[in-house]
Amino acid sequence: MVGDYAVIAIYIAGMIGIGWVGMRLARTKSDYLVAGRRLGWFMYSGTMSAIVLGGASTIGGIGLGYTHGISGAWLVLTIGLGILALHAFFARRLVKLRVYTVSEMLDLRYGGSSTVIAGVVMWGYTLMLTVTSTLSFATVFHVLFGVSSAVGIAIGGSIVVLYSVLGGMWSITLTDIAQFVIKTIGILLVLLPMALFAVGGFDGMAQRVPPDFFDLTSIGGATIVTYVLTYGFGLLIGQDIWQRVFTARTPRVATGGGLVSGVYCLVYGFAGALIGMAAKVLYPNLGSADDAFATIVSNLLPTGVRGLVLAAALSALMSTSSGALIACSTVTTTDVLGKLRGKSGEADLKTNRITTLVLGVLAIVVAMLVNDVVSALTVAYNILVGGLLVAILGGLVWKRGTRAGALTSMVVGSVVVIISMAVHGLLANEPIYYGLGASLVCYVVVSLLTPRTDPAVLETWNERISGAQAEPAGQSS
Repeated sequence: MVGDYAVIAIYIAGMIGIGWVGMRLARTKSDYLVAGRRLGWFMYSGTMSAIVLGGASTIGGIGLGYTHGISGAWLVLTIGLGILALHAFFARRLVKLRVYTVSEMLDLRYGGSSTVIAGVVMWGYTLMLTVTSTLSFATVFHVLFGVSSAVGIAIGGSIVVLYSVLGGMWSITLTDIAQFVIKTIGILLVLLPMALFAVGGFDGMAQRVPPDFFDLTSIGGATIVTYVLTYGFGLLIGQDIWQRVFTARTPRVATGGGLVSGVYCLVYGFAGALIGMAAKVLYPNLGSADDAFATIVSNLLPTGVRGLVLAAALSALMSTSSGALIACSTVTTTDVLGKLRGKSGEADLKTNRITTLVLGVLAIVVAMLVNDVVSALTVAYNILVGGLLVAILGGLVWKRGTRAGALTSMVVGSVVVIISMAVHGLLANEPIYYGLGASLVCYVVVSLLTPRTDPAVLETWNERISGAQAEPAGQSS
C-alpha cells in the first residue's frame, strides 16, 4: 500500500497547506466566519456539496445500498431535496439578512433576546455533528494503517482542527473545494464505474440481487418520511448549512449555486446506492453493511487508485467535520459568550480562533469516549427540527407570527420530542411527528392570541430582508 500511503500523505499535506493560505485571507471576523461573504457560484456550490455529503452520505449511503438496494439512496436524496428547497425558497432572503447565526435571525424577526433556547439547541446539534464526523475517521484510518479507533480519531480530528483554527471559513472553503473535486473523482468517476464493471453492469447486477433491490420504495414509506422530516427539514434550519448560505456574494449566487448543489446530491445518492448494490453482489456475507465501503475499496481497486478513493472518503468526513466545527464556534462566540457579555456578535478574531481550538479538542475527546453517537445525533436532530423548525420557517413566511408564539413553540416542541423519545425510544419515528405537531399548534394559536409584533421590529426586518439595509456596523471587524 505504499502508493496509497503516498496519495494520502499528499492529500493531508495539501489540506494543511490550504489552511495556511486561508489564514492569510482571514483578517476580519467576517472573513473568519463567513469567508467575507464573497463566494461566487462555483465555490459556493462546491463548498455546499462538500459539507452536506459527509461520512453518513458516503460510507453510510453505500451501506444502505448494500442492505436495501437502490432504495438506500433515500438518505442522501432527502439531503438533496432539502438543499433544493432551501435555495429555491429561502436562500435569497437569508443572504440579505447579513447575520451570522440562526439565533440572530430569530432576534431580528421577533424582537428582543428571544432565542436562548435556540442557541442552546443549535450549540448541542453542531457539537454532536462535529463529534459524529470526527468519530468516522476511525474507520478510514483503520483501513489505511490498522491503527486503533482512538488514534484514527486523533489523526483525522487534529488535521481538521488545525486548518479550521488557522483560517476559519476561508480555510474550510478552500479545503472543501479541493475535497469536492477529490470526492467527485474518487466516488463518481472511479469507484462507481469500476464497481459496476466488476458485476457485469446493470444487467449482471439485476441477475444476482433480490428483486426488490431495484424498487425505489422498498426501504419503507415510514422511513422515507422520517428521513424527509429529520434530514430534509434539518437542512433547512441547521447553523452549519445557513453559515454556508451567508458566504454567498449575492442572493443570486446563493440560489443558482445551491440548486446545482442539490442536483449533485441527488446524483451522489444514487451513486452510493449502486456501489452498495455492487458490494452486495461481490461480498454478500459481510458482518456489517457499514463495512461495504472499506471492503469494496480494499479488494477491488489497485494501489494508488485505492488511495485516491480513500482520500475521497476522508474528504467527505473532513468537510462535514470542519463545517460543523466552525458552526459550533460561531454559535458559541455569537449566541452564548456574546449573550453572557451582553454584547452579542462582538467577539474578535483571536477569540474566534481560541474558541474553535477548544471546541475542536473537546470534539476529539468526546469522540474517543462515546460509542453510541448515532443516538446522540438523532436526539440533537429531533430537538432541532421538532423544537426550532416551526419558529424559524414561520418567521420567514408568516408575518403574524409573534415572539410569544415562537418561544412557546420552541419550548413545547423540544419538551414533547424529549418525552416522546423517552417513551418510544431514541430512534423511533414518533418523536419528530409529535414534536412538530405540538410546535406548529402552539406557534399558530399563541401568535393569534398575543399582540402583533412591534411595527418597528417588522420594519427593520423588512428593510434587512429586502436588502435595503447594509450590514450593521462592527459586524465585519
